Amino acid sequence: MRLLAFSDLHCDERAGRLLVERSPQVDVVAGVGDFASIHRGLQEMIDVLSAIDRPVLLVPGNNETDDALRAACARWPAARVLHGEATEVGDVTFFGLGGGVPVTPWDWSFDLTEQQAERMLTGLSPGAVLLAHSPPKGHVDGGLGSAAVLRAIQHRRPRLVLCGHVHEHWGEESRVADVPVRNLGPGGAVIDLDAGTS
Repeated sequence: MRLLAFSDLHCDERAGRLLVERSPQVDVVAGVGDFASIHRGLQEMIDVLSAIDRPVLLVPGNNETDDALRAACARWPAARVLHGEATEVGDVTFFGLGGGVPVTPWDWSFDLTEQQAERMLTGLSPGAVLLAHSPPKGHVDGGLGSAAVLRAIQHRRPRLVLCGHVHEHWGEESRVADVPVRNLGPGGAVIDLDAGTS
């Protein structure tokens, strides 16, 4: 299975159109949060992306809520919003967790405490692909990542973790034990889930 994954578009419609152009080459597309900028421009960004006809999995970032993202995707049949829940595409399980974790300093931000994130991550199953807007603490995070996400990776052993949120680390990779972690960014990456390479 080939996956096109990206994060942090922040209303960049040109980047969105480039992702649409790349989408026919893959089996599934994943957007790991921050489609909007401070809760503005979400519908316009989703309208651009809705030209993708592959299965699309989206998690909210801290710049949009899960409810707003679900509403924006209401007329896009290919899209599924994941926030504290899992879905299967083919034989691959995907689990999504959105929002900023831990809580950010911005009063407008859609955030979760570490305790809230820990509770929501209990549904993550071993071998799933974890789509988490916030990176695990100590990995592609500039010190801003989540201890709850890190613990979930250590205890539940997903096959791959895809994140965003910390812009300075876009395109970087790390590992939690043998679990690959990638901070995506708006340019996106094509990942072969069978080979584990891009």
